[in-house]
Amino acid sequence: MRITFLGGGNMANALIGGMLDQGFVADDIQVVELSADNRENLRRSYGVSCHAAAELAAWSCDLIVLAVKPQQMKAAVQPLRRHLKEQLVVSIAAGLRLETLSDWLGGYRRLVRTMPNTPALIGAGITGLCALSEVDEVGRLAAERVLRSVGTTLWIADEARMDAVTAISGSGPAYVFLFIEALQEAAREMGFDEEDAARLAIETTLGAARLAAQSDVPAATLRERVTSKGGTTEAALRAMAGAGVKAGIVAGAKAAAARGRELGDQLGAA
Repeated sequence: MRITFLGGGNMANALIGGMLDQGFVADDIQVVELSADNRENLRRSYGVSCHAAAELAAWSCDLIVLAVKPQQMKAAVQPLRRHLKEQLVVSIAAGLRLETLSDWLGGYRRLVRTMPNTPALIGAGITGLCALSEVDEVGRLAAERVLRSVGTTLWIADEARMDAVTAISGSGPAYVFLFIEALQEAAREMGFDEEDAARLAIETTLGAARLAAQSDVPAATLRERVTSKGGTTEAALRAMAGAGVKAGIVAGAKAAAARGRELGDQLGAA
């Protein structure tokens, strides 16, 4: 499968590295990237071919990954319109709806929208995918193969739910980092130095996440198992409830989803 990336930023780097680790061949991957520094880094790091502009040779492929910022996408895809035949087009742009992208591509319909997250940079991401009905099973499998190179995948039947995917998994790492940040601050205030505070917070978060991933019971049950009546954990959770921690996280995720819908509306009106 020959693949062309439009854009060579962080997520494209993560995908290319993951794909090569999973058996893709560098000779089958090419990148269209404006930055000379980025092109050189991609060539040096992965051995892929790079183009400074959307040359004809770049579109002799089976699958195109759109890896530029949503606000730059409309202009970036204009050269594609005359080169699209049967290629599968996969977008990783947050908030960009399939119908909007189809309009920008002159009505082209072999489109898949995806939402990866930053843990993809270490091969531990999760990506939501949604496709137009014109994408057949072969196309869906091809898109999934690319995104599975950096983690797990989840197909979404209703594109309207992609904003929720963005809010939960796309923005979710920031919520986790905030929690780690808070634990580190608490540890420092209780006398630990920076290094030990970070180690305690990160290893605790990592271990709890692994336990949740390997357990067959809900997270709420795991929480209850740690919470002895009248104990230290109960005191902590009572204080957090009083501060609105859980409600704040839920409200934050809903705010992210609402903002995703707004961004989709803005891009569609552009």
